Amino acid sequence: MTNPLENKVVVISGAQGGLGSFMTEEFLAAGAVVFGVARSIQQSAFSHPKFLALPADLTRGDSSKELAANVVGKFGRIDVLVHVMGGFAGGELVDDTDDATWDKMMNLNVRSAFNMTRAVLPPMRKAKWGRVIAIGARSAVEPKAYLSAYCASKAALVSLIRTVALEGKDDG
Repeated sequence: MTNPLENKVVVISGAQGGLGSFMTEEFLAAGAVVFGVARSIQQSAFSHPKFLALPADLTRGDSSKELAANVVGKFGRIDVLVHVMGGFAGGELVDDTDDATWDKMMNLNVRSAFNMTRAVLPPMRKAKWGRVIAIGARSAVEPKAYLSAYCASKAALVSLIRTVALEGKDDG
């Protein structure tokens, strides 16, 4: 039986964090070509011949589009996006949550996923094949007190990915 991930082109956002590092190692072990993305990732982060580091600020749409264009330019396609990037802030009542905390959670947990998904969908649609995987949190569906910005951002992430699935179900 052939390995379904052998030589698939995979972009992992948040590749240098705890879960991101694990995902990167697993996809590399499965034979995929992995583009690891993080704000300050370096090629030395993973010593594997199929690993390529791509530093980027995914909260910026232009940066995400440029990243996707670079991957497609190098390999002609993007087969899988694994969006692991995110952040956590909390500990305040809703009425005590400041704009900076709200904006930070929305940028790290939703905007980055929106930007990357929007950037990888056109080449996936063109190839008539692709997978988008985003890692959320239980609090997206079971919110907790004092975590309004975090919970709302993770719920928005779940909604975004469900929408992508509905829009792409007939496109491969």
